[in-house]
Amino acid sequence: MFLELDGQGPLYDQLTRALKASILDGRIAAGTQLPPTRELAHELEISRTTVLAAYEQLRAEGYIDGRVGSGSFVSHLQARPLAHHVSTDIDAPSRYAERARKVRNWDIPRMHRGLRYNLEYGYPMINPTLNNAWGRELARAAVYTRLNAVELAGLGVLRKQTCDYLARRRGVQAEPDDVLIVTGTQQAINLAARVLVNEGDPVVLEEPHYFLAHQALAAHGAELVSVRTDEHGLICSELPEQSPRLIYVTPSHHFPTGAVLSMQRRLDLLHYAERHQCWILEDDYDGEFRYDAHPLAALRSLDEQDRVIYVGTFSKVMFGGLRLAYMVMPAALRADFLNAKYLTDMVCPVIEQAALARFMEDGGFERHLRAARKELKARREMLIAGLKEHARDRVEITDTPAGMHMVVWLRGYDAPRREALVAYAHEHGLGLHPMSPLYARAPERQGLLLGYCSLSVNELREAMRLFGQCLDYMEQA
Repeated sequence: MFLELDGQGPLYDQLTRALKASILDGRIAAGTQLPPTRELAHELEISRTTVLAAYEQLRAEGYIDGRVGSGSFVSHLQARPLAHHVSTDIDAPSRYAERARKVRNWDIPRMHRGLRYNLEYGYPMINPTLNNAWGRELARAAVYTRLNAVELAGLGVLRKQTCDYLARRRGVQAEPDDVLIVTGTQQAINLAARVLVNEGDPVVLEEPHYFLAHQALAAHGAELVSVRTDEHGLICSELPEQSPRLIYVTPSHHFPTGAVLSMQRRLDLLHYAERHQCWILEDDYDGEFRYDAHPLAALRSLDEQDRVIYVGTFSKVMFGGLRLAYMVMPAALRADFLNAKYLTDMVCPVIEQAALARFMEDGGFERHLRAARKELKARREMLIAGLKEHARDRVEITDTPAGMHMVVWLRGYDAPRREALVAYAHEHGLGLHPMSPLYARAPERQGLLLGYCSLSVNELREAMRLFGQCLDYMEQA
């Protein structure tokens, strides 16, 4: 217990005043058991008699209650606020902190609590079977994992399983030494910024874009260059003449529109990177989930110049709390990425890595993927059916048979009317999330990003019925 004696008068008076101040300031909460007299005397290096005298004085004044056989407890008093207050309105301690304050905009898709049907993107599907299987793997890993085993790049067994998986499912050929295990896609983006980007360096982002990538790179001080996308993905002919340091892309399933980067544009992008000696950060955030065909080969699989940094995630595939993802590093950047990871947080949690490696090795990961694809396909189909039934021709559906979200465009809506629709839906328990924050420039039309991963088929049916009612209300308003 931290107590500061003021040095004025007898020791028992000093201790009494120090305890009173702590109780009244709320530093020692009501109901808290005070240390035994012998223990506190030993800690403060004073006599037990002094502590007994202070406790007796506090008890007499009603600050503490004594319970026979249990000790002394703080009475329930009205604590006064702390005399000192730390102002939150201060200058940012660094340029990074100042930029981070500006870009961390909570109007961008955020968590809405208390909504019955929240169509927010980013929440993986809840799979009770996975929960049980994962619990067993964690329990086993906790027993058999060497807890002092620290591998900076990640456990070798997990990196080996990751390589095997990427070769089978994404066409990426990599060795375990090429793989770095990180705590999520966001850490991968931040590591790439640390390794490659100085303040003021140009970095290309798709337009529209993944908002957290935009925030991370802007906070780092990059000069962001937005390049338009269409139904075939990034328009490579509009890439800047000035060589950027980094190009961030989501080629297998553009976020948020769902467009797939065409083969010709993939080759054009790789040729551009070679000519301009820049790097490509490929975010393959949901490449596992395609419902009409086999998963597409990753951009990295076409890269002959070793200029693509490939990022994949286990968290979106399994559950958000896992916080494990991976990077396939170009050989020229391997040492720099390892240094950046070491200086950031050294290593990822070992037990979770060991559990995931075994889960992949015994086929549990692939079984989960098959079940998840089947369920997500059913949810996507229900979302589309519900939109057609209840929204009808009032929306335009951007139907991409992949991923965990969908974009719909509102016909006849301007920005104020869209804001009114979102607010009305929120009041009635439906979370709708606009597309506009995902653009560097105001979009020409108003759209919604509908995430369907975290709602069941029945919940999506009801959500679409409620969405139709909200559209009806807006027509009458």
